[in-house]
Amino acid sequence: MKRKIYSAILFLFIAFGFSACEALNDCETCKVITKDSNGNITDTGAGAEYCGAALISFKAINPTVTDPVTGSVTYLECN
Repeated sequence: MKRKIYSAILFLFIAFGFSACEALNDCETCKVITKDSNGNITDTGAGAEYCGAALISFKAINPTVTDPVTGSVTYLECN
């Protein structure tokens, strides 16, 4: 019986270890970029690093805003 318990605990540690490594490798730096109506970059925000679920949710929102007066476009870029 003890052997089964030890095996189950070992399995859980290995399973958590693999998922933790995958989350660390899945990181990107995202920044907000603004371009004018001619496509020239006018402003670039500071980059911030997002990983795992935070990165997925941030990319899913993907805010793109177009100013109706000036025609400038503000969007999110992740590398």
